[in-house]
Amino acid sequence: MCRHLGYLGPAVPVAALVHDPPNSLVRQSYAPGDMRGGGAVNVDGYGVGWYPAPGGPALRYRRAGTIWSDENLLALSRATVSGAVLAAVRSATVGMPVADTACAPFTDGQWLFSHNGRVADWPESVVDVAKTLSVATLLTLDAPTDAALLWALARSRLASGAAPGPALADVVSEVAAAAPGSRLNLLLTNGTVLAGTTWTHSLWVRSGDGAVTLASEPLDDDPRWREVPDGHVVTADVSTVDVRRIGRG
Repeated sequence: MCRHLGYLGPAVPVAALVHDPPNSLVRQSYAPGDMRGGGAVNVDGYGVGWYPAPGGPALRYRRAGTIWSDENLLALSRATVSGAVLAAVRSATVGMPVADTACAPFTDGQWLFSHNGRVADWPESVVDVAKTLSVATLLTLDAPTDAALLWALARSRLASGAAPGPALADVVSEVAAAAPGSRLNLLLTNGTVLAGTTWTHSLWVRSGDGAVTLASEPLDDDPRWREVPDGHVVTADVSTVDVRRIGRG
């Protein structure tokens, strides 16, 4: 499984989220505390997405390999300041490619997306789900992976006018029904709103001081961290956090 985080709030160096905390995303990549049987380390890729200006399109840096060995990312993270960030490290499911294009965050305009988990019995289990997308969409997936398909499904709902939280909840419900036993922690932001799901994996939220963070694990020992119950969708901005149950099939 993977680890990911999303942040909205006052502009901070990206390193303040990815590198510097005691349980930073970099540390979680080699010493995760709550993988729930999904692997031991995240060595198959990583990525960071951010917004140079509020309301503008997202930028992204992603690579296959290990996040802790990338000195360029460390320098970039120290020099880059943003009020909205989504970052992830990857532990690839056996049989899926290890390549830059398979790494989160996936992006489209203002959107950034990540998936922590796996689709069970891939790809046969979701053939009918994939048929709901256009051939052009399927032919232009970033990579032949479950995460890329999940992003295409979420993107189609967003394009139809769904709000971030309901879009993710609908994807989780449909895929979980088609592929029981899947792990479907999804994370999405447009730089203004954060949405995340818990489906057989961990997610924590910290809110206060005009900021909100969603993360697979707490980044530090701040007592404001709260675990999101399994089977829920979180929608948050800098002032509100809404947690709702996802219908199961």
